[in-house]
Amino acid sequence: MKPVLSLHDFYRGILLSFISIYGKFCKTIACLVICFMAITFCKGQDSSNINHEKNHFTDTILPVKKIADTFYSASEKDVLHFPYNKKRVRLIAVTNVTAYAALMAGLYTAWYKNYPQTSLHSFNDIKEWKQVDKVGHVYSAYIESKISVEMWRWTGISRKKRIWIGGLSGVFYQTVIETLDGFSSQWGWSWGDFAANIAGSGMFIAQELAWNEQRIQMKWSFYRKHYKDASLNSRSAEIFGKSTSERLLKDYNGQTYWLSTSLRSFFPQSRIPKWLQISVGTGAEGLFGANRNLSTDKYGNVTFDRTDIKRYRQWYLAPDIDLTKIKTKKKGIKFALNLLNVIKFPAPSLEFSNGKFKWNWLHI
Repeated sequence: MKPVLSLHDFYRGILLSFISIYGKFCKTIACLVICFMAITFCKGQDSSNINHEKNHFTDTILPVKKIADTFYSASEKDVLHFPYNKKRVRLIAVTNVTAYAALMAGLYTAWYKNYPQTSLHSFNDIKEWKQVDKVGHVYSAYIESKISVEMWRWTGISRKKRIWIGGLSGVFYQTVIETLDGFSSQWGWSWGDFAANIAGSGMFIAQELAWNEQRIQMKWSFYRKHYKDASLNSRSAEIFGKSTSERLLKDYNGQTYWLSTSLRSFFPQSRIPKWLQISVGTGAEGLFGANRNLSTDKYGNVTFDRTDIKRYRQWYLAPDIDLTKIKTKKKGIKFALNLLNVIKFPAPSLEFSNGKFKWNWLHI
């Protein structure tokens, strides 16, 4: 199975797109047309209903305190507000189309160009990698939705519009990639991945609609693994990559995915610090193959056999910091902190794995 693709894959893809921009991009272009039509339709609605939007955007014109007291709950007073700006709407629409085109071109070059194309087909990979890759899909769709919503927030479009347009971006981007997988002989359409993509965007949209904030936030952390056994290091380099950037994307043994929440958001009258969060994390260890730690060549000869190594899940409990609760009057800094909040702050953790508890003084 191809390792989960997240925003990091996109960043890598845009560099590769400048190296090889030509090729068979028919499927990619078709996806871009759909993306362009969707964004243009939404932009057209904003442009054709300017007077209506001015009334609907009272949340961006009224003072923040008045909004918080009359429309949002007390825990939502720190939400950023921008006045409606038609030029910004056009800029974000154009940026989405052009950036997505470049990124998908690079992605095609990096992942699909060297493999034969087939008819659309699916395969069942739900049992692979102890489902860490599926959690990665949830996370990817979640943060893509989050970033997209923040971009549309800057345009000043209405609250529900930015939630739905931006929130569905995550599942849309991931589903386009899943479709490309479905046409590649190397992989295939995965219903497990598709369900995970919906879960990620759905989690973000549901919280925005219900609370106008993310009270339960998805975060990620990574630690590069080094083994005393040279064969394990060699196997990791083979399937996960040699560079740290590749390991960030592919090494499921070093990834941890977290759900962080602030008790203060659920109990606003308490004295619990707003920035203090409790996080529950999950990861896995002993993964040196999708289903088992055994590999053979095309002739059936065993090239790697470490079935003696146990494959197991890990569960964590740790404190965390909500960067969005750091007080600042600078909207740019607040925007940056909001985006950086998708990474778990290093802290001690209590681990449960193999039926035992373990204390980690610093979980990176």
